[in-house]
Amino acid sequence: MDRTPITETLLHQGELNLPFQAVSPPIFQTSIFCFPSYEEFRDALADESTHFLYTRGNNPTVNLCEEKLASLEHAEKAKLVSSGVAASSLAILSTLKSGDHAVVVKDCYSWVQYFFNTYLAKFNIEHTYVEGTDVDEFARAIKPNTRLIYLESPTTLTFKLQDLAKVAALAKEKGIKTVIDNTWATPFFQNPIDLGIDLVIHSASKYIGGNSDVVAGVIAGNAEDMKVIFDHQFLPLGPAPDPFQAWLIMRNLRTLHLKMPQHYQNALALATMLEQHPKVEKVLYPLLPSFNQYELANRQMRGGSGLFSFQLKTDKLDDVKRFVNALHYFKRAVSWGGYESLVFPAAVKFADTDPIPHDRMTLIRLHAGIEELPMLKEDLLGALQAVQGYDDAAPKI
Repeated sequence: MDRTPITETLLHQGELNLPFQAVSPPIFQTSIFCFPSYEEFRDALADESTHFLYTRGNNPTVNLCEEKLASLEHAEKAKLVSSGVAASSLAILSTLKSGDHAVVVKDCYSWVQYFFNTYLAKFNIEHTYVEGTDVDEFARAIKPNTRLIYLESPTTLTFKLQDLAKVAALAKEKGIKTVIDNTWATPFFQNPIDLGIDLVIHSASKYIGGNSDVVAGVIAGNAEDMKVIFDHQFLPLGPAPDPFQAWLIMRNLRTLHLKMPQHYQNALALATMLEQHPKVEKVLYPLLPSFNQYELANRQMRGGSGLFSFQLKTDKLDDVKRFVNALHYFKRAVSWGGYESLVFPAAVKFADTDPIPHDRMTLIRLHAGIEELPMLKEDLLGALQAVQGYDDAAPKI
């Protein structure tokens, strides 16, 4: 099926008749909308999903952003919400009720795990975690009351993939809804709806926002599912995005097609360099030929983003600290997906006195920003020199 060219979506879609022939969409920074008659007021109250009544529901700036996001994800509708956690929570809640069961990818985002482990457990909603790399594992985990399969491909610390087409086919056969977190790949590199997935979510704080200056989330899917989410999850819980937030996202979307290839090129080059370094045990990046799911990555994605992990070849936490503290351009911070390069050591979530599993102690997540590649290579090689036992024969830039 023919698709709208990405630059038409990013630069032109929904913008042919902007007020006063404005080039940039205006920000409708208003909380309420008024009506010329009693009858029109009544109609808006009767169906808020198709009217501008209160910005907690619809807003012209927000809706234009949603139109672009839906087109990017090859979805009928999209809903912008106040955070990525809100997007995942609303999508999950739309599929489950008390007594239901979900199958969940084990290495999904930690707050999604909290939502299943703690929040939903209070309402007698069960779940089973699976590694997700084998579709048969999903089949074995399904119960008579399973209503949801929750995916994240790739996962954002270990980068495990799920075969989306096979999982979607299994779910449809069983009448089970599928939800995927597509934040890592973005719609530029992966479109899960084309592979049969029902609902796609994003933390728009990452690549969709793109500048580390906005917190938001996105849900995209068919019109029927999105109407259920709007009426029964979004309006009652109220995670409304601000119009200025939506405008900032649209501003970043103008250059999404330029920035994502740069993130990809930088990440692949850095991952390749680290893989050859004597102080590195292993690199986890789905688009590396050495990655154990490389063939699947190439089959269901058109490329990769800037986020990957590697294991430092050490058994000492102090080596991890030396490496992290020696970095100059890679900022020490949570999150990812902005223009800047970041480092997140998995061990930082543990107190120094806590026992840390070896695979977490040595695991370091990097985000390759859009800086020039030589400066990022130099930064990483310099930090590796700070690790005790550094081999002077290590590769240079």
